Amino acid sequence: MQAVGRKTPDQMGENAVAQRRVGLFVTCLVDLMRPRIGFAALKLLQHAGFEVIVPAEQTCCGQPGFNAGDAEAARALARKLIAEFERCDYLVIPSGSCAGTVKTHFPELFVADPDWLARAEALAAKTWELSRFLVEVAGMTDPPGRFEGRVTYHDSCSGLRELGVKHAPRTLLARMPGVRLVEMPGCEECCGFGGSFAVKYGELSAAIATRKCDNIHASGVRTVVLGDLGCMLNIEGRLVRMGDRSTKVLHLAEVLAGMTQS
Repeated sequence: MQAVGRKTPDQMGENAVAQRRVGLFVTCLVDLMRPRIGFAALKLLQHAGFEVIVPAEQTCCGQPGFNAGDAEAARALARKLIAEFERCDYLVIPSGSCAGTVKTHFPELFVADPDWLARAEALAAKTWELSRFLVEVAGMTDPPGRFEGRVTYHDSCSGLRELGVKHAPRTLLARMPGVRLVEMPGCEECCGFGGSFAVKYGELSAAIATRKCDNIHASGVRTVVLGDLGCMLNIEGRLVRMGDRSTKVLHLAEVLAGMTQS
């Protein structure tokens, strides 16, 4: 995905005059598997009046290496990402797990390197998960998309537990007139993905995912919304293996931007 969105001060409004370059880290999973999510995030940030910078050379945040204990590989990717985005006023990421990696774990990688530690901490301080940015920084009251129907929301583990992403997605959905949110049982419970966890512990992961899908079905709703593509793919895949091909699994950005059609 490659794009740079720009608006004039008149288009952005008086509050945006001195502002504000938002770096959009698309994430490697979104770029490879569901680029529409990245374009939806871009649309939302532009709608909020920001200049959006999407470096064409961006790749991975290093989370897989970090989680696997390969700190050197994680550091190499962290340095790359920091250099690409540190000149932006904000870094916004449509993924709680990747945002959590940058905000929480990048400084851990450089405790023995004062120069890079300072740069990592500076970037971490201006890193936001997409939904919290739209609510707490952009103050979005009018998501540009339209969606009609009942939805349920899955709280992804990293976003919820590392970044406190809980109320922002629900606030944004509540600002869409056609959306009715129905909470599922166990909305804060894991979906069983966990990156390499799903590979190392396949049977346990499948059991957790089945419980999550049962909870989705118990809500009586045929659309589940969430903020992490890894969880999306895991839940979507498990629903299909359970014989359910009708329940839609959508990223929050797709719903808010009105980009839910293939």
